[in-house]
Amino acid sequence: MADRRERAPRLDQPREAGRRFLTRPESLTEEAFGVLSEKFARYMGTAYFLIGMTFVVLVWVLWNLLAPVDWRFDDYPFIFLTLVLSLQASYAAPLILLAQNRQADRDRVMLEQDRTRDERNLADTEFLTREVAALRIALRDSATRDFVRGELRDLLDEMEERGLAVARVPPAAGSDQSDSPKARTDGGRGGQPT
Repeated sequence: MADRRERAPRLDQPREAGRRFLTRPESLTEEAFGVLSEKFARYMGTAYFLIGMTFVVLVWVLWNLLAPVDWRFDDYPFIFLTLVLSLQASYAAPLILLAQNRQADRDRVMLEQDRTRDERNLADTEFLTREVAALRIALRDSATRDFVRGELRDLLDEMEERGLAVARVPPAAGSDQSDSPKARTDGGRGGQPT
C-alpha cells in the first residue's frame, strides 16, 4: 500500500518526461499547424483555387471519356473522382473550422482589448467632466476683472452723488492706463485731483 502512494503522480508537480510511443516533430507545433490551416483555408476561398479545381475536374472527365480505353483510369461513373473530391472535402472542412476557431479566438481577444480601452476612455472622460464642472463652480465664485471694474465704477458714481471728493491714484509702473478707471475730480466739476 505504501508503494502505491509513493508512485501515484502528484498534482502539484509536473510529470517527468517519459517516452512516448508517438512523437510529433518539434517543427509541427499547434501554432504552426494552425497557421498552415489558415493559409489553406484562405487559399481555398480564392478564385485561383476554384478555377484550378474546375480545370482539374474537366481534364479528369475529358481524359476518361475521350482517351483510348487502355489509358483510362476512371470510367464513366467517375467513382475514383468522387472518392478524391470526398477526401479533399473531408480534409478541407476540419482545416477551415480550425482556421475559423483561431479567428474567433483572435476576435475575442480584440473585443476584450477594445472593451478595456473603451472603459478606460470612459473613466478618463468622466474624470475630465468632473474636473471641468469643479472649475466652473470655482470660477462662478471668483470675481472677474470686469465685475471688479463695474463695482468700482458704481462706487465712484455713488461717491460723486454724495458730493465726496475722489482722488486720482497714479498708475503703478508698467501698468496700462486703460485698465485704471477714469480720473474723477471733485464732484465731476473739472477741478484738479486732490
